[in-house]
Amino acid sequence: MITFTTADYSNFFKHSALPANAEQYFREALDKRERRYEDLCRNIINDMNQYGLSVVDDFLGADKGLKILNEVRSMYSAGAFHDGQLVHNMRTDAQSSTVRGDKIRGDKIKWVGGNEPGCSNVWYLTNQIDSVVYRVNTMKDNGILGNYHIRERTRAMVACYPGSGTHYVMHVDNPNKDGRVITAIYYLNINWDASESGGILRIRPTPGTTVADIEPKFDRLIFFWSDIRNPHEVQPAHRTRYAITVWYFDKKEREEALNRAKLENSKTNNANSVAQMAEPDSTTTSASSTLTAAASTSISSSTSTSTSATTVLSVNKSLTPASMTTGTGSLNANVASSSCPASNEICT
Repeated sequence: MITFTTADYSNFFKHSALPANAEQYFREALDKRERRYEDLCRNIINDMNQYGLSVVDDFLGADKGLKILNEVRSMYSAGAFHDGQLVHNMRTDAQSSTVRGDKIRGDKIKWVGGNEPGCSNVWYLTNQIDSVVYRVNTMKDNGILGNYHIRERTRAMVACYPGSGTHYVMHVDNPNKDGRVITAIYYLNINWDASESGGILRIRPTPGTTVADIEPKFDRLIFFWSDIRNPHEVQPAHRTRYAITVWYFDKKEREEALNRAKLENSKTNNANSVAQMAEPDSTTTSASSTLTAAASTSISSSTSTSTSATTVLSVNKSLTPASMTTGTGSLNANVASSSCPASNEICT
């Protein structure tokens, strides 16, 4: 039997649902989100100016972070990763072939453009990072970041250190002015305890003798200058350690690097130089992919915070850029399938 009771709805509608009030509600919500996003970007600018690096915790929130982690785990379980390699340019002697790459870096990697099957959440992550980088590069009073014109980045390098003391020795990402100016790394390691698991990213900003020891905690995003200002290493990891890295190019330095590469290639006419037009660590054909990011998009987590943080050097490799577009401006350098020359030993 169904029974009905008379209810008093007079107190149910406590607030009017008039359009004006709804509009005000959404405007206030957007304003609050924008203010949080503005504060995040301003903190990054201040940190980069003062320390040369910046740490952002709770970047996307647990739900989105777990989705990205699950994608990365699926790729790794499917055998899609390969050894992070050291590439040698213009060296065919026996000595170069005997270099033990695992003594320098022990990670397994996969390059991801974002449009591959099973990578939608990694694509979302790179777009969110794009939005932040675009914003800090175009904000007023942005200090050192104002010296660069960032309209291009690499594909995402998804990396796994499979424990057992795997590491990466002290190195510089861009010691030879290949165009990369900002390194961005996102970590996916739940309940990471460096006292037991190691795997600390140690950055030794120059000049100076101080170091920044950064634990690869889940949903943590870090930025630092890619050049000789920040030699860094990954200390031995004793459990599986995941990270996703993208590098952002300065337009002027990148163009100069490409011009040097063309000049060098025309002088040597070396067929090997053609192979360097792709990412040396990538097993796929290099291609430029266009990603879309809303520069005004706010960070998903309401608790995103920026934390101030207080190296054998290896020569870096050529990187195929992925162009970026945003809702407020175009980040499209269209330098597809091109790269600057590598030097002796090339590491990511």
